Amino acid sequence: MKTVTCTAPVNIAVIKYWGKRDTELILPTNSSLSVTLSQDILHSKTTISASKEFTHDRLWLNGKEEDITKNKRMHNCFRETRALRLEMEKKAATEKKPLEPLSSYPIHVCSENNFPTAAGLASSASGLAALVYTLAQLFELPTSTSELSRIARQGSGSACRSLFGGFVAWEMGTKADGSDSLAVQVSPESHWPDLQALICVVSDAKKGTSSTAGMQSTIKTSTLMNERINHVVPARMEAMKKAILTKDFQSFAELTMRDSNQFHAVCLDTYPPIFYLNDTSRAIIQLIHEYNATSPDGKLKAAYTYDAGPNAVIYAPKEHMAEIIQLIGHYFPSDKNPAAYFADPYQVVKGKLGEQYLPKSHTGFNEHVIPVQPAGSVSRLLHTKVDDGPRVLSASDSLLNVQGLPKRLA
Repeated sequence: MKTVTCTAPVNIAVIKYWGKRDTELILPTNSSLSVTLSQDILHSKTTISASKEFTHDRLWLNGKEEDITKNKRMHNCFRETRALRLEMEKKAATEKKPLEPLSSYPIHVCSENNFPTAAGLASSASGLAALVYTLAQLFELPTSTSELSRIARQGSGSACRSLFGGFVAWEMGTKADGSDSLAVQVSPESHWPDLQALICVVSDAKKGTSSTAGMQSTIKTSTLMNERINHVVPARMEAMKKAILTKDFQSFAELTMRDSNQFHAVCLDTYPPIFYLNDTSRAIIQLIHEYNATSPDGKLKAAYTYDAGPNAVIYAPKEHMAEIIQLIGHYFPSDKNPAAYFADPYQVVKGKLGEQYLPKSHTGFNEHVIPVQPAGSVSRLLHTKVDDGPRVLSASDSLLNVQGLPKRLA
């Protein structure tokens, strides 16, 4: 039996992916760009074992066995990586250097997220990226990361971006077979380490309209979507790449907020409309705009973005993050143990969270821009930063035991 364990990160897009031109191959209607966030805070962890003793492929997700035959997207990833391994085995055989026929062995997959699944926290992206990366390590594939991203894309579109650290573009491509629709790293995490993120978990619940269903409804019914696809996104992609390469937070912030707003505008323009944001989401938007509008030097200090869900991700330079956390902590108080609400992994908060909330030197800041929200409106704050791509873990981190079965079940 051969076993490998890896983790993969969450990525949060600043130029949004929304809409497929091919639903089978998962080819997008527009390019997108994301920031890879630290696996120390959010990750999917996957262990895969291959053995000729296994009777069939099996899958456990977050401690529960799933019917792998019904998971077509996962099958795509198995099929593609096994085909690449088989090519290696055939070539090795002709060179009289036989390899273990891992491509023919059944596999056991065990995967866990350290955050709620399907709650708008990009769980499918990190989960499918972890699957593909772990398969590649198991099969010892000599494939480039961008080539691997083509396979991950067939599992979950945005998963292709979680195979890289730093700042990542998913180039939509033009070919019908999807061979040029893949992820490329715009810049590594070491380029702009000052950029951090605060995730405001507004809801842990599974969302009402899945991304897959929502985006195709938008493609069919939104008249605004054509303008977005053909004109807005291409220009924003180039502007965002430039902002990242020059570490221009002013341009990065405005583009990020504008693109988030427009993404939710096309959701609203869908018929029937799709509502991913709720009152708490909109209150955070108002608060960040007030914070930026009263900045002493007139510069933007924070940028919000929302994926297909109500959770806010606030990007900001490291120097402003403590102030932003205090601000959110005041207006969105906790209804639980302080450590469960905000663990403060980088030790930035001094005193009680939310007490010293008025931003320094923001003389015109309107304290009444929003009322203090009901306790628990934001269930958790996660402070994270731009970080690396998938990691290979040691054998002691395996989720499977020596029999190839989960060490723990739900």
